[in-house]
Amino acid sequence: MEKIAFAMQLNPGQKHEYKLRHETIWPELTGLLKDAGISDYTIYLDEETNILFAVLKRTSNHAMDSLPDNEIMRRWWEYMAPIMKTNEDNSPVSRSLTQVFHMD
Repeated sequence: MEKIAFAMQLNPGQKHEYKLRHETIWPELTGLLKDAGISDYTIYLDEETNILFAVLKRTSNHAMDSLPDNEIMRRWWEYMAPIMKTNEDNSPVSRSLTQVFHMD
């Protein structure tokens, strides 16, 4: 398993809506993520900056790179686009974060 982290940008005033949408996340989306080798996926919010910080584990043979080709993923991105910063294809603008410390 590999652990990765990335950051995204929530639009101001959208904390409640973002949380609500994830509390009612589509089962077909969670199934898709699991099938792609993703587990232990957590998203945190820095309320001062509206930066979303995500961390997840993925298998060595993960299929994350194919997620943008999946219609379920594209529908989720379209659903989330009004409340966060996105690219032209509605995918969230995200940037990888570099691990600088780890303790087991």
